[in-house]
Amino acid sequence: MDVTLITLLAVGLIFFLMALGTPVFAALALSGAVGIVMVENLAFLLARLKSFSFSHTASYALTVIPLFILMGAFAHHAQVGKRLFHVANKWVGHLPGGLAMASILTSAGFAATSGSSVATAATVGAVAIPEMKEKGYDPRLAAGAVAAGGVLGVLIPPSVLLIFYAALTEVSAGKMLIAGFVPGLITTVAFMIGVALIGHRVQHHSTRAPRASWGERLSSTTQAWQVLVLFVIVLGGIYLGLVTPTEAGAIGALAALLMLVFATSARGRLSHALSASFRSTATTTVMILFTMIGAGIFSFFLTLVQVPQMIAGAITESGIPPHLIVAVLLLLYIPLGMFLDAFSMMVITLPIVFPTVSGLGFDPIWFGILCVKMCEIGLITPPVGLNCFVIAGIDRDTPLPDVFRGALWFVAIEMVTIVLLFAFPSIITWLPDTMMAR
Repeated sequence: MDVTLITLLAVGLIFFLMALGTPVFAALALSGAVGIVMVENLAFLLARLKSFSFSHTASYALTVIPLFILMGAFAHHAQVGKRLFHVANKWVGHLPGGLAMASILTSAGFAATSGSSVATAATVGAVAIPEMKEKGYDPRLAAGAVAAGGVLGVLIPPSVLLIFYAALTEVSAGKMLIAGFVPGLITTVAFMIGVALIGHRVQHHSTRAPRASWGERLSSTTQAWQVLVLFVIVLGGIYLGLVTPTEAGAIGALAALLMLVFATSARGRLSHALSASFRSTATTTVMILFTMIGAGIFSFFLTLVQVPQMIAGAITESGIPPHLIVAVLLLLYIPLGMFLDAFSMMVITLPIVFPTVSGLGFDPIWFGILCVKMCEIGLITPPVGLNCFVIAGIDRDTPLPDVFRGALWFVAIEMVTIVLLFAFPSIITWLPDTMMAR
C-alpha cells in the first residue's frame, strides 16, 4: 500500500477515535500501531513494543515533572496563593480593575511555584473571584482575568509544559525554563495593561479598593517570602549552574513541604494536604507519561515512513520565506487548541513541525516558547478551554459562555505578545544564552 495513503489513514484514525471519546494517548497509540502493522507486520510491532514504554519514560530528565507538580501542590495547600493575592491587592487594588490586576499578579507569583496552568487558575480563582464578586466586578472581567492569569502557569518557570517540550525535542531543559522567564513577565505586564483599559470601560470607580500607603505595601510584601524562596532555589540555582533542573525540583519540593508543615498546625489538616498533594501529583504525572508513550508510538510510525523528513524537505525547498513558514505552523495551533489540550497538541505536531523549524535554522528555544504561547491560547478558547471550565466550576453564578467571552479579551492580548516575541527573538534567547551551564 502507498505510504502516503497509509499515513492519511493513520492520521484520520486519530481524529475518528477522539470523536468517539477515546483518550488522546490511546488514539495516538492505536493509530500508530495500525500504521506500523500496515507498513511492516504485526511481529515487527510486537518486537518494538516489548520495551517501548520503559525506554520512553524511564528517563532521569523526566523526574523533574512530578517534582515540579508536587512543589506546586504543596505550595497550594500552604495557602501561598491567598497570601499573594493579599499582597498584590495592596499594590494595585486601587487602580481601574485593580482586583483583576491583583489576580494576574497573583497568578504570575503562584506560577513561580507551580508548573500547572489549571492548578494556578484553580488556586487563584478560589481566592480572587469571591472578592471581585463582593466588590461588584463585571463577571466576565473577573472570570476572564483569572482564566487568563492561569495560563502563566505553563510559561513562567518552573513549567511542566516547558520540560515536556524539552523532553520531546531533546533541547536543554534548563535553558527552556530560563527562557520562559522574560516572556512570562512581558505577558503579565500586557495582561495588566489590558485589564486597566478594560476596567476603565466596564468598571465603576466604587469597585476600587482604598489606596494603601507605601508602608502598608512594603510590609505586606514580606508575606510573599515563600514565592521568593522557591524562585531563588529553582530559577536561581538553574541559572547559576549550581543545580540541574531535576535537583532544583527536588530541593524546591522539599522547601515547599517544609512551608506546608509550618503553615498547617492541625495534624489532620496536614495529613489531608499531603494525601491530596501526592494524589494529584501521581494523577497528573501518569497522564503526561501515558501521553508521551502514545505519542512515541505514533512518532515511531511517522519516522518509519519518513513523513517528517519529507515535509521538512519539501518546505525547505519550496522557496517560501522561512519566517512565513514558521508563522503558518504556529497559527495551526489555534484550531488545534479548540479541541486538544496543550500536551496533546505538542505530541501530535512536534514530530513534524520541529524538524521543519530546525531545518530552516531557527533557534529551538525561541520556537519552543512561541509554541507554548500558542498552547496558552488553547487553554482559554472554546469549546474545550480547560482554564475556563475550571473557573466556571468555581464561580457557579457565571455561565461558561460568559467565562469564554471574558477570556477572549486576553486572547487578543496574547496575540500581541506573540507577535512581539516572534519579531524580536532576542527577547527570548538572551537570558538563557547568559546562564551558566552545569
